[in-house]
Amino acid sequence: MALPTDKAALISTCIDHQILKFGSFTLKSGRTSPYFFQAGGFNTASLLSTLSGAYASTIAQTASLDFDVVFGPAYKGIPLAATTATALFSLDVEKYGGVGYAFNRKEAKDHGEGGTIVGADLKGKKVLVVDDVITAGTAIREAVGIIEAAGGKVVGIVVALDRQERLKEEGGESAIMSVRRELGVPVLPILTLEDLIEGVVGEQREGMVAYRARYGAVAE
Repeated sequence: MALPTDKAALISTCIDHQILKFGSFTLKSGRTSPYFFQAGGFNTASLLSTLSGAYASTIAQTASLDFDVVFGPAYKGIPLAATTATALFSLDVEKYGGVGYAFNRKEAKDHGEGGTIVGADLKGKKVLVVDDVITAGTAIREAVGIIEAAGGKVVGIVVALDRQERLKEEGGESAIMSVRRELGVPVLPILTLEDLIEGVVGEQREGMVAYRARYGAVAE
């Protein structure tokens, strides 16, 4: 099945700018991966605009998402929250013009306005979290705790990539499946490992196919 044009173009951009790299990479899990996705590589105005546009498009295509604030966990989520909110506004001024954005500080500020949240007030608000990837789910659970402590309610999560690999060595669900089940909210990836496999050719594709065969999560 052919990839949608927008996904194919995004994958091509990631490869051209070495955001999606191929080789041998040791992950935090100890696994050796034939590919690595570095969202920090979206480090120019043009590339960041491309990425935030992809977040906005993914969000807008999910009609069931109803939210007041886009939240980005420190640190990588900070520019994602700001630029995604801007991209949503550009996409539909009437629908998203009132959407706020916020992020957390790693350490609470003890002067001025104080606290750990910067940006829109989260109290009583429906919050959409944007982040790069969910590896084990630890960081996203911390973000949810921060949002709930501030009085907000998480209604969805959007990430750049779903690696679609199981958490445990033998069988079981992926990190995204685990978070989705635990929190009971949509967790939407812009790209998945399946997309990467469809969008890449040659030895690079073969490596990802073999990795999926070894570590792929059990389908939901």
